[in-house]
Amino acid sequence: MATIILLILSNIFMTFAWYGHLKFKSSALWVVILASWGIAFFEYCLQVPANRWGHERFSAAQLKIMQEVITLVVFCVFAVTFLREPLKWNYVVGFVMILLAVVFVFGFDRPTKGAPDDLPSVGQMEEDPPAEG
Repeated sequence: MATIILLILSNIFMTFAWYGHLKFKSSALWVVILASWGIAFFEYCLQVPANRWGHERFSAAQLKIMQEVITLVVFCVFAVTFLREPLKWNYVVGFVMILLAVVFVFGFDRPTKGAPDDLPSVGQMEEDPPAEG
């Protein structure tokens, strides 16, 4: 749960770093770049531990797909509330398709250690030795 909370918080910072300046178009570009960079520092202070600790439980691919879904949810809330942009139906459909990736990444993932009936992962598969004959 700590991983998910850290990912949510880091995404809030990163969304403001990447898109918050759109409300301040009259500010000089170098100013918003420095401000975004400063905000992104705090994002990294949350993101790095989230991935480090999360990798003890989740694979890197699972962490990435989790990150993408959280990013979309945070962005949707941000776009509607801060930027006052509507969520159009085609955006929602696209986001739902990305959410389907979660089903495939988490729903069909078999444990890699422990159970003897586990199928080997791609990295664990070896060629069968040639049959003697």
